[in-house]
Order: sequence, then C-alpha cells, then structure tokens
Amino acid sequence: MAVTPSAQYSVTLRIAIDSRDHGAFSRLATAIGAIGGDIGAVDLVSTARHAVVREIVVNATDVDHAEHIVAAAHAQDGVTVLDSWDRTFRLHRGGKIELFGRLPLETRDDLSLAYLPGLAEVCKAIADDRNKVFDYTIKRNMVAVITNGTAVLGLGDIGAAAGMPVMEGKSALFKEFGNVDSYPICVDSKDPQQIIEICEAIAPVFGGINLEDIGAPTCFEVEDTLKERLDIPVFHDDQHGTAVVVLAALINALKITGQKLEDLKVVFSGVGASGIACSKILLNAGVTDIIGCDTRGAIYAGRTANMNRMKEWYADHTNPDGIRGSLTDAIKGANLFVGLSGPGTFSVDQLRLMAKDPIVFAMANPTPEIMPEDAGPYVRVMATGRSDYPNQINNVLAFPGIFRGALDCGARQISEKMKVAAAHAIAGCISDDELHEENIIPSPFNRNVAPVVAAAVIRVAQEQGLARREVHV
Repeated sequence: MAVTPSAQYSVTLRIAIDSRDHGAFSRLATAIGAIGGDIGAVDLVSTARHAVVREIVVNATDVDHAEHIVAAAHAQDGVTVLDSWDRTFRLHRGGKIELFGRLPLETRDDLSLAYLPGLAEVCKAIADDRNKVFDYTIKRNMVAVITNGTAVLGLGDIGAAAGMPVMEGKSALFKEFGNVDSYPICVDSKDPQQIIEICEAIAPVFGGINLEDIGAPTCFEVEDTLKERLDIPVFHDDQHGTAVVVLAALINALKITGQKLEDLKVVFSGVGASGIACSKILLNAGVTDIIGCDTRGAIYAGRTANMNRMKEWYADHTNPDGIRGSLTDAIKGANLFVGLSGPGTFSVDQLRLMAKDPIVFAMANPTPEIMPEDAGPYVRVMATGRSDYPNQINNVLAFPGIFRGALDCGARQISEKMKVAAAHAIAGCISDDELHEENIIPSPFNRNVAPVVAAAVIRVAQEQGLARREVHV
C-alpha cells in the first residue's frame, strides 16, 4: 500500500558535504528519493575550506522509513552525517505550552492590586455572588482538557502520562484558533466515578470541560453525569467535535453529488464513542438509514454479542432494515462510508459495492481505513483525518469556535442544536465557487472558521435560554 510521506515522520539531517565532490549532494538527493523520501527545506549552516554544512528536512512514511533515510545518507560518499533528529520529538521537548501573567508586577502598587490586600475585596464579592467568578477570574476563558489516556487516537489505552502530549497539543490549538485558555489534566484512573468526582472538584476554576481520549463506555457515563451535575459546558471532543465536522463535510459533499440527507444509506465502520456521536448528529440532521459495524459485523436490534448500553441504544435507533452480516454485507448500495476504526479495514472491493458517486470519510489516523491513492478511481468524494491529503476532517475546525461561543455567552451547556448549527457554519465557510471534490471542508488555518462557529453557537444558546450573558452577534 503506497503511503505519502508526511511531516509527522520527518527527520532533519545535518550533513557535511565535501565541496570538492560536486556530485555529492546530487547523489544524496537521488538516494533519498529512490527509497521514497521527500526532501523539503535545505538550509545552509556554514562553509569551510573543503566542506559545506547543510540541514535537510526529509518527510518519511513512518519511523522505520525515517531510519532508512538516515542510513542511506550515511552510506553516501562525499557526505558525512553530523547529526540527525526526529523533528516531532524535538518540537515536543519541554512541552508545547506555558503560562504567562497578564499583569505587570513591577511596583508595590502592582502587588497590592494584583495580590493582597487588594484582591480581598474581589474574593468577598465572589463569595457574595458566585456568578461574579466569571467576571473577575480566569474562569471566563478557561477550559479543562481532561483525559485518562485510555482511548488515544491511533494508540489506544496508553495511560494518563502518555496521553499528556495530546492534551498539551489540544491546549495549544484552543489558544491558537479560538483564543481560549486551557490546561491539560491527566487523571490516572479508569474508574468513571473517580473521574467524575475530580471534574466536579476542580469545576470552580473552569468555564468549560473538554473531555478527551477517554474510552467507551466510561466516556458516556462521565459526560452524561457531569452534564447533569455541572452548570458549565461539558464536551467530549472525540465524540462531538468529530461529529460536527463530519456533518459539515457531508453537507458540502452532498452539494456535489446532488443527494439529500434523508435519501442516504450510511455505513459506519467503528461504533465507539465517535461513531455513536457521528451517527446521532446525522440522525438529528435528517439521515434515516444508518448501519453501524464493529468487529462482530452489523449492529441490529436483538444482537447479543459484544454489546453494551450505548450499542443497545444504537441497535434501537439505526439499521431500520435489520441488516445482518459483515461490513461487506452492510456496505452494498451505501452512499456514504464513515471510517472510525483502524488502518486498512476497508477495501477497494468493498468500496466498489457502494452506490453511484460514493462518499468515503476514512478517518483512522495516522493510516486511514483505505488510502486515497487506492480509493481514487472509485470514489466521488474522499476525506481523511490527515493533513497531507485534501479534505481533512479535523476537530480543530469545531472545538475552538464552539467553546469560544459558549464562553462568550456564558453557556450552561452545549446542546445538540448548537452542534448542528456549528456544522452548518463550518460548511458555509466554503463558497459555491470554492466547492469541489477536493475542497469540501475549510482548512484548519482558515481564521474565519472559529468566529463564524462561535457566532452560530451564541445565537442558538440565546434562543434556547442556555446563555448567562446577552451577546450581539
């Protein structure tokens, strides 16, 4: 299976090239290209009498491929590899986020205002009126990013500490794209009650809680309970962020195929937290024929093998024709395939069983259920979760704007209507002139997305009476 080299597996080579050997760099580039490496930036570091030192960035397809690239460089005459490093690991050294104070503390007056004795009056004001905590503390713009590391995308149950880089990354994205402050909190527990109690205990600090990478069914219990007990938004992004962007992508894909939501047959591969949430938002948007498949095949009313509380709900609300069997049986005549399972789990032969103008959202990461190169001849619209292919279904299009809007209006929760509104707002960021098969979803770097999503969320929150503050949008 051909895999496109990606920056996530890139390696930097610091090399000394013998300046008397005029073909040395050319041979090196040819050798790297021959084994599938993709050379990016080439920077001059220094020059000496008989050597030129350069740094070369090379994208690889995986970790082993990166090691082969380094070995190929070592093998070249006229080239000395002085050093090499994995760019991703170097970027993460020391973490990706840090905190800064907003106020100068340079004089005695500064201290008396920011700390004692001045802050005593602010504390008393909050004690008298708890809602003032939103006005005079970081709670107004602070989200807790909480995980227990049991369902990290593409990695599974790796534990709280190993999940920390993901949570740091999430906090960095919150700030960059939504100007939302957040802090990663990794809970070393698989006990849903303990996670719930911890979230309740720290809730006074935060204006919202973003749950992340918590495995099913624990994630459902944690989110549902916290929604009942807390008066701030609780949002499991693996479920709802994914669902919002999937619906946004589908809205625009259907403009290309000319189909309607209510006429679709949709098949899911993967019925975990995100698969269930994506199915729910499509049902809320008007889709009526959804079949979910797990490792035991299609889920249907009456199935007993490999079921849980949420799959029982799923069986009762999907698969109206009671289809049984494998993914191959379910996919026949389907208009949309949504992959939230694992690499290579959807084949070309299965794709060819779909209806005319099939839409494929293969979102397993880093390796999709089917690679775009393989699906290309048979698919009308293709999307993945990867940034190096067109149509990346990326949660960063949703959660910064959703929380930005929720925080700005002091929303008490994030409702289903708010999520659907966010999806339509994202889809609307692609104009009719821009829309085509390889451009159904905005770039994560489109700075218009988060404000548009925030405005849509605020409007619905105010219409539903879920906002503490009136905001004009």
